[in-house]
Amino acid sequence: MSDRAGVTDALVIERTFDAPVAAVWRLWTDPDEFAAWYGPTGATIPVAELDVRVGGLRRVGMEVTTPRGPMSMWFTGEFREVEEPRRLVYTESMADEDGRVLAPSELGMPPDHPTVTEIVVELEDQDGRTRMTLTHVGISPDSPGAAGWAMALDKLAVLAVARGAR
Repeated sequence: MSDRAGVTDALVIERTFDAPVAAVWRLWTDPDEFAAWYGPTGATIPVAELDVRVGGLRRVGMEVTTPRGPMSMWFTGEFREVEEPRRLVYTESMADEDGRVLAPSELGMPPDHPTVTEIVVELEDQDGRTRMTLTHVGISPDSPGAAGWAMALDKLAVLAVARGAR
């Protein structure tokens, strides 16, 4: 899923969490839980609106501190598949605060960066633990986005253990 014909870039991350599938699903789909882990280390998520149903919209605001000062980033998208608690598919685009999709060039991104990407989250029970496969179509495995996902999923792992112990 991308606005570039023939795109084959996809980041695939597999992780196993010491928590049941229901706890990991909740971390992906409950706005407060999602805001607690999403984004790279040091980022905060002051806005997480997730209408988790097919056709439902998502809007996420992220704040990060950079060497040049604070920076806000906004993301929008649509849920394409919701198969609780096993599979979640949604699109993601960079946007302004009102949810208007921005072209990558408006944000100083490379011209070949896709306007729309797709995230597929698959969860599988493994004896009370959760095996997650995340595929972000349109993002290269060596991109800054890949590093951001790695940091975010480290935070998700810590919360999954805490939430799974409930």
